[in-house]
Amino acid sequence: MKSRSSKIEVLIPLLTIISDAVAIFAAFELSYLIRFYSDFQKIFPVTKGIPELYGYNEFALMVIPIWIIIFQTRKLYRLKRNVFILDELFVIIKCLTIGILIAMSMIFLLKEDFPYSRLVFTLIWINSIILVTAGRYFILKLEKTLYNKSIGVNKVAIVGINEMAKKIYERFTKDTFAGYKVLGYFTYKSETPESSGNFLKGRTYLGDYRDVPEIIKKTGIEKIIISLPSEEHKVLYDLFKLCEGINVEFMYAPDFIDLMTSRLKVEEVDGIPFMKLKSVPMNVWNRFLKRVFDLIVSSAMLLILSPVMILISLLVKLTSHGPLFYKQERVGLDGQKFMMLKFRSMKTDAEVSGPQMTTRDDRRYTPFGKFLRKYSLDELPQFINVLIGNMSIVGPRPEREFFINTMKDSIQRYLERHRVKCGITGWAQVNGLRGTDTSMQTRIDYDIYYIENWSIAFDIKIIFKTIKEVLFSKEAF
Repeated sequence: MKSRSSKIEVLIPLLTIISDAVAIFAAFELSYLIRFYSDFQKIFPVTKGIPELYGYNEFALMVIPIWIIIFQTRKLYRLKRNVFILDELFVIIKCLTIGILIAMSMIFLLKEDFPYSRLVFTLIWINSIILVTAGRYFILKLEKTLYNKSIGVNKVAIVGINEMAKKIYERFTKDTFAGYKVLGYFTYKSETPESSGNFLKGRTYLGDYRDVPEIIKKTGIEKIIISLPSEEHKVLYDLFKLCEGINVEFMYAPDFIDLMTSRLKVEEVDGIPFMKLKSVPMNVWNRFLKRVFDLIVSSAMLLILSPVMILISLLVKLTSHGPLFYKQERVGLDGQKFMMLKFRSMKTDAEVSGPQMTTRDDRRYTPFGKFLRKYSLDELPQFINVLIGNMSIVGPRPEREFFINTMKDSIQRYLERHRVKCGITGWAQVNGLRGTDTSMQTRIDYDIYYIENWSIAFDIKIIFKTIKEVLFSKEAF
């Protein structure tokens, strides 16, 4: 079921993009025909001749990607588990309005000689709203139909046995179009299955809340819905601690007092309000986009830097004894281990006495290795790791299991950094947080901020900041 859910998370956004592109292109075609080949001419006569259709077709192909990008920035390519077409109609109108204004500005700025009609663009705006909305309506119906057939649904579990928990259980069991399948419920400290009364009838007891991590691994639960009374909110801290490093989304069903006082965003699903406390950093679609981005950038960098890497390879072999690459086991996404590649910058007996953190004036560096380290050139082979899929261009820096075990209990939320692929560069690194003389807690806080605020634009920003740091920062070593 997990894989089927993942396929839906790719299929539906992809179909929506195709639908939007086809709808906008059709709006260009239809608007041209209405303006020049219909009774519309009786109201607004054509005085300067009828332009060729190809001009509008070429311009449509040019501006459709702009509309797609605008839609993406407004998060209109997510799954619509809790959305109906009217919920996003005004956002669609806003995005299409921005797009048509950009298109008309392009014509003015580029000083195109083709006789575009402003009236045609007015019709394109109207028709695109109608056609895009219609296309999205049918895709939304398809999505809801798939959920009704239990295809692509998210597996969820509830923590709590109060009235709100009962309402959630009943609603999601009845309304399958919401896209959630409740597998069962967990109790918390002051609860027992025996104290739940009628709540247990026909429902699956999964265990105490301390069993959540184990059950997630066994059943593939994707969301945990928390329904606790105000006096039991301390359980949340324990639950978060238990689930550190696990890619699962927490959704909180607040009571009336919480709704009145909390500043957290309330998300409504099938008439039930939830507060999202923890979410999966990237859904399947965003992971796909990031992977494509990684493949393009890593392939380009390996091609561009191949002469530099060949030169470095020769100098490493000529200036010191030992292998060309330094291979070291690191821990990445979901705690999985992989072999990270580097150009060797240290002597072969650098860790004969055991794992050690590097320092600014580390005597274990070879003369050429110190130069490599200063400008981060030793990291270049990691583009191969990115190409393979072990790493990403941007993400928290990977660490060894030895250091993870020494820090995971003393550094708050340390294991959260394993919820995404580790990277060649990261938000912490471009802010000068590298080496033993910086706060590890602060470094982790920066990593968590990146994870919770990821976007392709954020990755690009970090890449440019990395180039600046490598070339001009005095802190690099």
